Amino acid sequence: MANSSSVTEFLLLDFSSLGKLQLVLFAVFLCLYLIIWSGHIIIISVIHLDHSFHTPMYFFLGILSILEIFYTIVILPKMLINLFSELRTLSFVSCATQMFFFIGFAVTNCLLLGVMGYDHYAAICQPLHYTVLMSWRVCGQLVATCIISGFLIHQFCDISPVIRLASADSYINELVIFIFGVLVLVMSLIFICVSYGFIVYTILKIPSAEGKQTAFSTCASHLIVVIVHYGCASFVYLRPSAKYTSDKARLVTVTYTIITPLLNPMVYSLKNKDGQLAIQKLIGKSGFSLKTL
Repeated sequence: MANSSSVTEFLLLDFSSLGKLQLVLFAVFLCLYLIIWSGHIIIISVIHLDHSFHTPMYFFLGILSILEIFYTIVILPKMLINLFSELRTLSFVSCATQMFFFIGFAVTNCLLLGVMGYDHYAAICQPLHYTVLMSWRVCGQLVATCIISGFLIHQFCDISPVIRLASADSYINELVIFIFGVLVLVMSLIFICVSYGFIVYTILKIPSAEGKQTAFSTCASHLIVVIVHYGCASFVYLRPSAKYTSDKARLVTVTYTIITPLLNPMVYSLKNKDGQLAIQKLIGKSGFSLKTL
């Protein structure tokens, strides 16, 4: 009979080395969490209530906001509890469940950003066929495909630290993670780059400078989110194993988990003139006044 043991719970270190600064982090992360929720709820409300935003582009943006609300629910509440309490454990079942939903929403967001890139391509490069290419039926099918695919690819997840706890020789497991990372991140990024290649080519053929500026401004918000999202995700999932450092990876993972959902409402709507007017109208109907955003 060989000795055997099973893992029932994990001890979460988080930022335990920071001492009393953890309370400061708790306050900062709590404020950011509330801002994230507020921003996305405002976006969803505006898109739902204002008929001028009932377009495929804003439909995808609304879905992205819903996904990112659930995405932050999976991670941030537990992080806040750990920063505020001394007992920092997570059961094996809870860990597996959290990882499944976290990576499901993360991969879905990657795929949805690719779909949003295709939507920009259709709007700028194929304007005469846009209503056919991006009909509501097609939009619904694309969103469903992103969600189903995102949760089917559950092997692709942020499990490198867990693998190191489970096995001394983690090369094969990390290779599998890397391969799935290439499939999800690189392939979808290539799709976005190809879409924007056609977009840039089409925009350069627009005769007026004002028309070019309008077309580029339509894509700017999406490009900013893509750069931040894929930049952090590539560092976390596509980095060489030999260069792995837990402190650096933890910092980037926190950035990937908090900053990206925080950034999306700002660059997509809160800094957009149409979005500002719609939000002011919404808040005005609620009995509040809003001078600036």
